[in-house]
Amino acid sequence: MEVMVILGLAGYAKKSIFADMEVFYSNDIRDGRIRLSPEESAHCVKVLRHRVGDEVYVSGGDGNLYRCTLEEADSRAAVARVLSVEGGFGTHPYRLWMAVAPTKNIDRFEWFTEKATEMGVDRITPLLCAHSERKVYNQERGQRVIVAAAKQSLKGKVPQLDGLTSFRALMEELHSAGFTGQKFIAYCDSDIAAGLNTRVPLTGAVAAVKTEGEAAAGEALPGALFLIGPEGDFSSEEIAAAMEAGFTPLSLGPSRLRTETAAALCVAAVYTALCV
Repeated sequence: MEVMVILGLAGYAKKSIFADMEVFYSNDIRDGRIRLSPEESAHCVKVLRHRVGDEVYVSGGDGNLYRCTLEEADSRAAVARVLSVEGGFGTHPYRLWMAVAPTKNIDRFEWFTEKATEMGVDRITPLLCAHSERKVYNQERGQRVIVAAAKQSLKGKVPQLDGLTSFRALMEELHSAGFTGQKFIAYCDSDIAAGLNTRVPLTGAVAAVKTEGEAAAGEALPGALFLIGPEGDFSSEEIAAAMEAGFTPLSLGPSRLRTETAAALCVAAVYTALCV
């Protein structure tokens, strides 16, 4: 069976008054004024040629969309006055935390963070594992990637992006702070898998997340945490530690997927099941 899908738009969004809207980003909100960064100011004033009195929209990264009027059209420090606020702008009906080992080619990991932000993710933790080839991560550059993706996809909330975090530190955080949601780990080692419980297919994992949300009846958003390892996979010790911490082994199908593909697949599955 052959299936052909034709998308007529480079960027797709459900038809709304926001579909063609330009959104700026700033978390500098004080006294009813929003101050844009030098980069956002230049884009607003030099590129789009906005002038004093123009109406502009700003995402505060806090889940709100601010409708503003431009008060100071300075290409290095533009200032806008807030007219109204739309809460819950571009949000999603779930809590999704992705802990993913950055790839040796950082462009691939940044591609994942961009696409995850576009679909809907709440927290991204770059994970340092025993078999990781990449042992450094530029968090500042990564933040720019997800802010740009949040603006492009009309997200009112920018995901939390952590610095590079060791696998052990993540387990310690989960032990001390806990996580109220489903926890899954995807890995490749079939020998290790043979000694553990049967892996849950991704469809089953997402169904469990959806069921959790239905059971909460709107009182709390369903949550999920996915662990995706490096090209060299998780070590046997890391897999054992995750299992002890209550993670469920996850199957992503018969194909051998790259790290960023596996991570994006998990985000897409949750987004599709709960948003589309």
